[in-house]
Parts: sequence; structure tokens; C-alpha cells
Amino acid sequence: MDAPLPAPDALIRPWRTATLVASLVAAIELILLLVAAVLLLAKPLSHAMHRQAEAAAFKTPAKKAVSPVRHVKQAAVKARLPRAKTNVWVLNGNGRNGAAGSEAARLTSRGYRIRGTGNATRTDYATTVVMYRPGFRGEGLRLAHDLRLKAVGPLDGLKPAALHGAQLVVLVGAA
Repeated sequence: MDAPLPAPDALIRPWRTATLVASLVAAIELILLLVAAVLLLAKPLSHAMHRQAEAAAFKTPAKKAVSPVRHVKQAAVKARLPRAKTNVWVLNGNGRNGAAGSEAARLTSRGYRIRGTGNATRTDYATTVVMYRPGFRGEGLRLAHDLRLKAVGPLDGLKPAALHGAQLVVLVGAA
């Protein structure tokens, strides 16, 4: 007599379990690969995005993007005006109340003359930037050095007449 055939469920169940286990292992491997990729690529990508943001912040209409000063050297460009005769306009670009006023007080303690404070047109600046009017690059570099800032560039987006006699602008960012 022939042996009875096993029930159809008995034949399918081991394959179903094996398929579920293999899918779970594949999902775990995928997650581990994604974590490894993020860990390996996050830092280079963040540096590249930071460089692009700096270039976009200093983009001038008629020239190429001005790269921020990495190491401010006094010998390269000398400031003609002493700190006491250098006028600075301070703008709040981070949206925090009192940021421009506290930065103005800090500049006053370093000997700079504050022509005024105000709010920037945007409040999403990530970093503090020093901008200078034409002919005052040396003063801008000195101010950036005094404040330990890396981002220095020519006046962008503001007309010199809007500065009320100031030669430099400090745009206070989030960092």
C-alpha cells in the first residue's frame, strides 16, 4: 500500500519560514550597509556643502565667488585706519533678540566705533560674516582677526549709502 501523501501545508511551511528568515537577514544587512555608507560619506559631504554655502554667501554679480579668508595675515593687507576711527554697522542675521546689540558691545570693548545696529533682511545666516566697503579690506581683515572669524568678503547686497558712514559690516549669524 502506498504511504499517504503529506498535507499540502506541511510541504509549504518550511519554505515559508526559510523565506522569512532570509528576508530578515537581507533587511538587517541593508540597514548595516546604509549606516556604514552614512558614516563614511557624512563628513566629506558636509565639508563640500559648507564650501558651497560659503561660496554662495560671497557670490558677487560681476565676479567669481570670493572664498573666505582661512588665515588672516596682517602683513598681506594693512589697515589704514586705527580701530578707534573704524566705523562698524552691526546687523542681526540669526533672528535672536539682542544679538546685534551684544555684538556691538563686544566691538566697542575692542575699540571700534559702532555707527548703528539693525536687523538683516534674512534671519537664517549660519555664520557670522565681516563685509567691507571698497578700499577697506585691511580693516575688514583686522576686524575678522580680532573676532576670530574666517568669513570675510566685500560688501554684498548693501549699498554703501545704507551704512550711514560705516566702513565695515558685521552680519551676526547663528555661529
